[in-house]
Amino acid sequence: MDDVGNAQNRDGVRVRERGRTVVLAGARALLLAVASLAGSTLLLVLFLVSLALVPALGLGLLTTPRVVAWVRAWANWRRLVAVRWGGVRIPPRYRAAPADAGRWARALWVLRDPATWRELGWLPLDAVLGFLTALVPAALLLYPFEGFALALGLWRVFTDGTYVGWWYGFVPIAGPGSALAAGALGAVFLVASYWLTPPILRLHFLCTRTLLGTDRRELAERVRVLTETRRDAVDTSAAELRRIERDLHDGAQARLVSVGMDLGTAEALIEKNPQKARELLARARQSSADALAELRDLVHGIHPPVLAERGLGDAVRALALRLPIGTEVTVDVDGERADAPVESAAYFAVSEVLTNAVKHSGAERVSVELRYADGSLRIAVTDDGRGGARVGAGSGLAGVERRLGTFDGVLAVSSPVGGPTTVTMEIPCELS
Repeated sequence: MDDVGNAQNRDGVRVRERGRTVVLAGARALLLAVASLAGSTLLLVLFLVSLALVPALGLGLLTTPRVVAWVRAWANWRRLVAVRWGGVRIPPRYRAAPADAGRWARALWVLRDPATWRELGWLPLDAVLGFLTALVPAALLLYPFEGFALALGLWRVFTDGTYVGWWYGFVPIAGPGSALAAGALGAVFLVASYWLTPPILRLHFLCTRTLLGTDRRELAERVRVLTETRRDAVDTSAAELRRIERDLHDGAQARLVSVGMDLGTAEALIEKNPQKARELLARARQSSADALAELRDLVHGIHPPVLAERGLGDAVRALALRLPIGTEVTVDVDGERADAPVESAAYFAVSEVLTNAVKHSGAERVSVELRYADGSLRIAVTDDGRGGARVGAGSGLAGVERRLGTFDGVLAVSSPVGGPTTVTMEIPCELS
């Protein structure tokens, strides 16, 4: 009897959890339906108007980069919810403008980017196809309640029983009998929504990936992006080696040379002037301690010992402890570890994002969520600051994007004015 009762309890828990999943999927689908229709339509109109203004004294060249930034923010938000709500990854493929590009050059660069025109083509399709594929799961969950309301007496609003005053699906509402049939059909729809609402919502995200993702015609662009990320990685590596060499030459090496000279002088004076020799020995000891501290800082900047010894999760926790604002870290990687280069890239990317949050956002709280799912390491950093962060030339986030790009990773930023700011990073990898 206990086993039967436990099995019934487990079944009840599964049904309740499935019910919550269905209701949540329906609510998200309704939000996406409204957002797809309104947001994509508005941005499409703004984009076309901005392009139409290009011949008018070049006014469109001033407005187009701003409108494209809005479109990209909108597309990146859709990519973010696709990953979070549907587990569907849609990596962005934007061409980074040169850091020294002026206003006009930047506008022309944006217009030449294939991603700009791909997203322009996506907007009308999202307003129609995206709206419909999001509306269906929402309607499948909500429509049954109309049938129940008709069966409970709402039919009297539409007819007095002598004529057909309403249709529910394929059922003509002409009296109490047909109203009960509508209630039965609503029950069928409700059962169908229990099984179909989450999969149909995922179909919406798959359609979005088809429309926003890359195709074979963009393989050349993909090769170009990989070439750029490889060049960036080589340049970054060379710059890092120069920095290490400079720090060793100007810091630890100079101090160690000074230690050697002090020890040599102390050796010569130890019998003639013991007091002076002791002073030189004390100075040598202090110089050696300073050199050791500089070497530790240098090693920490190359590859933090806690990262090598205890993994990314503990390294990020240690990083959070040094921040001057409250930071919460959540790690879900089941004790497994990624390859050392991936962990290093993720660590320094998180470090850069947290540094930006402390310096520029005015945040009081930051949360870091690190987890592994669907073959990717996903990190989300959220702060309650003033918002307005964006990926652009000269910003720290542009450097983070280049760092992740070396590993085919992606960066998505959601930062409305007034906050909060969420920076999501994703790196394809395998854990071991």
